Amino acid sequence: MPMPEYFLYNQLDSVSNMGFLNRELPEHLTTSLNPRFELRPYQVEAFARFLHCMGNDYPGKVWPLHFAFNMATGSGKTLIMAGLIAHLYAEGYRHFLFFVNSTNIIEKTKDNFLNPASAKYLFDPRLEVDGKQVKIAEVANFEDSCPDDINICFTTIQKLHTDLTAERENSITYEDFRDKQIVLIADEAHHINTSTRNSKQV
Repeated sequence: MPMPEYFLYNQLDSVSNMGFLNRELPEHLTTSLNPRFELRPYQVEAFARFLHCMGNDYPGKVWPLHFAFNMATGSGKTLIMAGLIAHLYAEGYRHFLFFVNSTNIIEKTKDNFLNPASAKYLFDPRLEVDGKQVKIAEVANFEDSCPDDINICFTTIQKLHTDLTAERENSITYEDFRDKQIVLIADEAHHINTSTRNSKQV
């Protein structure tokens, strides 16, 4: 009889159920978020699982790490993205590539990440990480990004593919990945997978 598949979330369920998961989140993570949005218990759990995996070894752990947050629409996954961006900034990451399958999602997300006047702005209006005020900057690529900022490039998976295969000025190129640590964030990843499977061109 074949062995059942055992995924990382099964291991994390065990860690959580046995009380070995530390749910005390770093201060720089919680204070970086807009105080209007109170974290829900399952969001705290999601953060705690991510931090556990980042900080501990486990079978099959390889770099770069790949994580998927499987959450329903309206459950606050974009708030989790914002918290993780602030945490990874504190860990030394400065470059974030946010890609989706549709332009209208990008526009909504930009408002959430870049517009302090928006009712859905996710970061604390005076964003500080470890006592230092931090600016969130939208960039077209990471060539001239500021080392003190959170630099975010927003794109679609289709545009990203085009930019990488036909290099143009002011766009992402393979050179951006050569000497920088870049965090890739794919929102609505199930749509990206579907469009990849349906594509006739690799």
